[in-house]
Amino acid sequence: MQAPISQFVNVGNTRLHYLSTSQVVTPRITLLLHGWPTSSYLWRNVMNSLALDETVIALDLPGFGQSDKPTKDAYSLDYYQSVIQQFLDQLGVNEVNLVVHDLGGPVGLYWAVLNQSKLHKLVLLNTLVYPELHWFVKLFIALSFVPGVRGLMSSQRGIKFAMQLGTTSTLADESINAYQSPFQTKQERLALIQTLQQVSPKKLATIATGLKDLSQPIQIIYGTKDFALPDVAHTMKRVKQDLPQAVVHKLPGCGHFLQEDEPEKVSALIHEFLVA
Repeated sequence: MQAPISQFVNVGNTRLHYLSTSQVVTPRITLLLHGWPTSSYLWRNVMNSLALDETVIALDLPGFGQSDKPTKDAYSLDYYQSVIQQFLDQLGVNEVNLVVHDLGGPVGLYWAVLNQSKLHKLVLLNTLVYPELHWFVKLFIALSFVPGVRGLMSSQRGIKFAMQLGTTSTLADESINAYQSPFQTKQERLALIQTLQQVSPKKLATIATGLKDLSQPIQIIYGTKDFALPDVAHTMKRVKQDLPQAVVHKLPGCGHFLQEDEPEKVSALIHEFLVA
């Protein structure tokens, strides 16, 4: 099976990196958005197996992967919404199947509620949705403001710990290195911390309100052994209440990074949903 194609595009002053299943971009794409502290690399084994007629793209959000990592005026949900829309415009995309995970959830959902006419289908993996954050998530974000601690969080050791905490499988050294490598310099590590510091309950409230207006088909897939988002089951139950059309799949053996734990199963479920 052909490996995803690594590509770059400039959006304004920002250079974005993404993985794509094709050099040709279809008018409707499936867009995969990662979270903290990962990148498009997280989706490599999922996107390879999707086998859709449309182009599948995994984007490195600004601040992550091989995309630019500015440290001024960046990483708010308004910032990300603008970057994503410019990225889609640049590629000539007018409709999106959106698949989101972790911090990529608020990023993608904020875009979706502001651009509902461009959203075709939505898939939610283990992610943040609502402004009522679990105490562990609040603590994690708060620690990103503490000198010394925030340096540890964005260090090579901190990233390795985050990935190991979020998986029930054993990650190969090659995979750990792939997640660590984008954060070698002080500025790169600062950008990683700033992406956490910009999480805004006020903007999450905007998502929670706008979410109820979505009439598109919705799929939920989540790993139940999630130590990073301990209330993920409660979150997805609430999404199901707000969006009764949502189809829910629980993966009992999976942790937070279910793309690493069960990529084939995740890919098969997404494929079945998107081609229906």
